[in-house]
Order: sequence, then structure tokens, then C-alpha cells
Amino acid sequence: MAGRIPPRDIEAIKHRTNIADVVGEYVQLKGASVGSLKGLCPFHDEKSPSFNVRPDQGFYHCFGCGEGGDVYKFLQKLENITFYEAVEKCAAKISYQITYEAGTGRDEGVNRARLLQANEAAAKYFQQQLGTPEAQTARDFLTQRNFDQAASTHFGLGYAPKGWNGLGDALKAQGFTEEELVKVDLLVSKEGKSYDKFRGRLVWPIKDATNSVIGFGARKIYEDDPLAKYINTGETPVYHKSQVLYGLDLAKKDIATKRQVVVVEGYTDVMACHLAGITTAVATCGTAFGDDHIRRINQLFGSSDAPAQVIFTFDPDAAGQKAAMRAFESSGKFIASTFVAVGPEGLDPCDLRISRGDSAVVQMIETKRPIYEFALDQKIQGHDLSSYPGRLSAATAAVGVLAKISDLGAREEYVRLLAGKVQLANDEINRLLAAELTKLRNTAVSSFRRGVEPDPGEPPVAEDAPEFPTPNLSDPNTRLEQEVLAVILQAPQALTEDGVLLICQQMFATPAYVVIAEAAGQSIASLKQADWFNQIAAKTPEVLHGLLRQLAAKELPIRDLTQLGEYAVSVVDSARKKILVRQKSALLAALGVLDVENQPEEHHRLQQSLVVLEQQIRAIE
Repeated sequence: MAGRIPPRDIEAIKHRTNIADVVGEYVQLKGASVGSLKGLCPFHDEKSPSFNVRPDQGFYHCFGCGEGGDVYKFLQKLENITFYEAVEKCAAKISYQITYEAGTGRDEGVNRARLLQANEAAAKYFQQQLGTPEAQTARDFLTQRNFDQAASTHFGLGYAPKGWNGLGDALKAQGFTEEELVKVDLLVSKEGKSYDKFRGRLVWPIKDATNSVIGFGARKIYEDDPLAKYINTGETPVYHKSQVLYGLDLAKKDIATKRQVVVVEGYTDVMACHLAGITTAVATCGTAFGDDHIRRINQLFGSSDAPAQVIFTFDPDAAGQKAAMRAFESSGKFIASTFVAVGPEGLDPCDLRISRGDSAVVQMIETKRPIYEFALDQKIQGHDLSSYPGRLSAATAAVGVLAKISDLGAREEYVRLLAGKVQLANDEINRLLAAELTKLRNTAVSSFRRGVEPDPGEPPVAEDAPEFPTPNLSDPNTRLEQEVLAVILQAPQALTEDGVLLICQQMFATPAYVVIAEAAGQSIASLKQADWFNQIAAKTPEVLHGLLRQLAAKELPIRDLTQLGEYAVSVVDSARKKILVRQKSALLAALGVLDVENQPEEHHRLQQSLVVLEQQIRAIE
């Protein structure tokens, strides 16, 4: 174990490290105020930037979740490493030679830097082995899939020999201990003995955003291999599969600049896409696409208002369809429009490239479909559309998809689309949708405990009254919803009916706030009247009256009442702009996939809608 890092080195490294360079490897930053950069916080989910970095002062701070500190704290928090490991990581980045002192200043078990070095050494070993006579089967596997030597080199492919101790012996000869190799899951230890985890397999190195090798994926290539088709590095101090995306090291720059990410299902699919020119392709590593992956992609997109796209590719089998529906359920968490791309005859990108070439892969991605449309087709599938009962059954099954579309303009478009698919009137679809929305809301909110207790003087709440979760004010989006409702209740005279109605219909996600906003929207004719609050209260369930009064009495960040109107307008305008920008992004995405020649009228309609939206956005600015 290394000795103590002297304080002079700790300070020197921090002074010489540009915190913006370190943070920028994880968060897309852009200029904010003088001397400040901003981006999406990596420590909590958000769609508007609240994370600030001040390079001159060497610190970061998130106004959303409150996280903050210096470059060392950032790395400790994000990478789940010790203080000394953070110092060593910064030192390596700036090529600073630490002068360790003897002593007991650290007790960290296995050193993270050593684990990364072991992975790097393993990657080089596997790459060397790919050129040996034993690896001919692995090379044949690649050749059969149109991957040449240049491709193998570009992606760092390697081969794990069949023997039980080849890798372990090679790395131990380089000075790595058995404890280190077991800790990083390169060796498996059982009953006091250890052996290589990866044996007789084609190996892909998996890298993090800083290009450090953090783990490996390995494919079966021999028929007598009893293990699964793919095996991956398990959870280690440096590898957390729920956060890892294969190919991100190669794709992250283009994802940020092209504002597109293509999510494929395997390592060879990533290779096929990149070689075909789709350099934004990534894949999960032995796990489903989850919230941590979404957060990482959102960070790469950054806070720009420019449209962004997430394109999923799935196999046409049952497992692929299930994965597609999981992606649909998570689609609202992206700061991007989501699409599904399915290859002809159900071919994945790798097989498609083999059979039809690079251009076919490009065509597959270009002919993507909005994920909502894909999900509708999945729900309709299997229903008899030749009879009214069958069409009604299909529509009933599909309206759940529509209910999850938060943008009302987009929802209306998909209502018309579904009506056409099942040959029913728009009104019939809207009737089914209204019933579905009511059912979902009642089901969702009743599953939580009531968040606000009524005042002692209030009448008791009926036992069957819906329950609402306590608004999570640690979430910046929830805090924004709270602030918007507060100014709507407290400063109605300063606001416009159109602006308030837009917000009430399209902004809110917190169940309790949704209900209050709906009541405000239904009372919009009373916006300028003295009984504005009473009108809203009359349409709000009694269980929420306590919360309603809290919002109406909430202290706002103003010095006196003369500033109330101006502050309310600024808050509401900011919320309106967010909604309009989201609508604009959806329109641009729709225009991007529209067949102009065959749908000129629809193209014209969307263009006109876009002009109107841009005018509304400019009017706010």
C-alpha cells in the first residue's frame, strides 16, 4: 500500500487541476454568468441546469439538491471513491508525481488506482492473445461478421485463453496481487484457490467516460463452453453495471454534438453501428436500460434547447418487445424525443450489416418511428380490427399509451393516429382516454400516504377519499411546481388567463399539485376576481385544502409587495417557456421523420404550428 500523501501535494494537485476539465468529463458544461459554467446535475435527476462550476474558485454547487465542494469531493461523490483515490486520480490527470510519506495516514484496503491499472494490464494481455494461434476461432468469429483487424484494434478487442491461470500468472508477474485481481473480478477465488474468470472467449474492454478500463464483456465462441453466451465483470469498486454503457467512451463526443444516442442490444451491434457511421451507438452491459443510464445520457445532452433524440433498437422477439415497452415506460425521463428503429426482417444492426452492408444500417436508424407510435402498435397487435368489439378492445388496450403522453399537443396527434389505426372516431378515443386518465390518477394517488393533514377545525375526511403523497421538495422540479402554484394563487391580477391555463394543463406531475392545478384551470374565468382562491378551493378535494392554504401563504423571495407582480410574471413566464420549448422540440422531431412528399399537408400544418410556437417563445423573451 502506498504511504501517506503529504498535505503540500494535496494542495498542489488541487491548485493545478482545472475542476471544469474534471467535471466536464461527466457533465456537459456551458457558459453561465461571468466566471461560471453550468450543466445538469449528476447527483439528482433534472431537466433544467442547476449545477454550477466556478473554475477560478475551484468549486461546484448545485442549487437544486445542494451538493457542492472541491474537485476531490466531486470525484468522491460521483465515483464512490476515497479522498486519497480522488487525489491520485487528479494527480494522474495532470501527470503530477506524488511523493508518498511513510506512515499510517490511509487505510483503504485495495487501492482504486491499482484496480484500474490491473484492468488496463488485462486489456493489453487480451489484445496480445488475440494474435496467437489459439485465438483463430475468435478471429474467424470476427471475420464472419465483417470485422477486420482495424476494427478489432479500434474497439480494443482481445482473447482470453482457454487455460485456467494465463491472465492471473501474467498480471502477478507484473506485480499485481491476488487480492487486487479478485477484487476487480479478473480472478475467481473458491476454497482458497483462484483461477481466471474469462477463459476461451472473445473479450471487449469496457471503459468509463475518462477512457479508463473498468471491466470486460466476454462472448462464448466454443461449443463446449458450458457458461452463458455472454459473461461480464461483476460489481466491483470500479464497475457498476447499472451505470455503464459500452461504447460511451467512443460515442460521448458525438452524442453531445449530434444530440443523438442510439441504444443497441450488444457489443457487436455497437461495433456495426460505429463502422457504418452511426457513431452515437451504445449498449448496456448485461442489464436492462435504467434510470442511471438515462441520467448519464441526459448529462451528455446538456441543457441546450436544441432537439435531441434517443433511438432504441430491439430484436423482434418477445424479449425485445418487452424491452421496448420498458423503454417506453421510461421515455418521459429523457430530455429528448424517443424513437424505435427495427431492422428489415427483424435483423439487428450487426446481422443487417453482414447481409446488406453499412448503408442498410444507416437506413435502419433513419427510418425510426416515434416510440409512442411503436407502443400503440404493440398494444393493438392481436386484436380483431374487422369488428367493432375488436376495434374497441384494441383502443381500450392502447389508450394507456396515450395517457402517459404529458404534452397535450402531442397527445392530440396520437389520439388521431390511434383513431385511424382502429377505425374509430376521435371522440370515442377521447372518451376512453378520459376514463383511463381518471383511473390512473385514482390508482396512483391512492397508493401513497396522505401528505398534508387538515387543520383541526376542518371536518373529517371521508375514509374513501383519495390519498396523496407528500410533495418531495428535495426534487427541484417539485419545488418549481410549488413556486408556480404559489404565485398563481397569490398574484392572479398580474397574470394572463392563457398563460395560467397553459401551465395548469401541461406543467405539473406531482399528484397533489396536479389536482390543484386542474382546479385552477377549471376556475380560470375567475382569475381576476376577488373569489379566485375560493373558486379553486371549491373544486379541490377537502384532503388538499391544507396544502392549498400553505401554497397561498407561502413566503416568496421578494422584499415587499410592490415586487409581487413582477416576480409572479417572471416565474410564470419561465414555466411557460419551458413548456413551449418542449412543444417545439416535439414538433421538430415530428418534422424530422415526416415524409414531406407524401404528406405535404401535414408538413405545412406542422410548420405553421412551429411558427406560432416560436412567436410565443419570442414574446416571452
